[in-house]
Amino acid sequence: MLLFIGANVFAQEKPEGLFINSKAPDFKSKDQNGTEIVLKDLRKKGPVVLVFYRGYWCPYCNKELQGLEDSLQLIANKGAQLIAITPEKQEGITKTIEKTKATYPIITDEEMKIMKAYEVAYQVDEKTVGRYKMASIDLAANNGQKPGSVYLPIPAVYIINKEGEISYRFFDADYKKRPSVKDLVENLNGLK
Repeated sequence: MLLFIGANVFAQEKPEGLFINSKAPDFKSKDQNGTEIVLKDLRKKGPVVLVFYRGYWCPYCNKELQGLEDSLQLIANKGAQLIAITPEKQEGITKTIEKTKATYPIITDEEMKIMKAYEVAYQVDEKTVGRYKMASIDLAANNGQKPGSVYLPIPAVYIINKEGEISYRFFDADYKKRPSVKDLVENLNGLK
């Protein structure tokens, strides 16, 4: 039975993400403080580290976001800015900030426009949605999505250079795997 379940997971259509040297899609949105975030304006100041995460309920996301907050000065020292993007509504972002103490911009992408542009969004199957619900995590409600049409991002990280190209990517369908801050900082070298 485990083989069937495993085969079923891989049979789903998963996104591939954008690749290194791809043009990063520009976007404009508001962060948790209502501040307008415009990617092309941020790029003029230096590289941008773009982090896609699943939600406040994900311990792996919280660990990653807390680690990024703890190392924010290392990222800033490279002239870079950090932005996190999530499908969760504002209430979820508030819970994420409570858990991680994040001070960097977090954008809610309720319509999935940014996540789809960066090719990280995938539809969560009903069986998985049901499992989360049994654990008191209602993905559709958390993300303001319709039941039967629940999407999450692959937890991906992109570094976008001043020219608007992706110079680094971490993309792994295994939500337990995340890049180290050391890896991100090393990939910011020479991008000022």
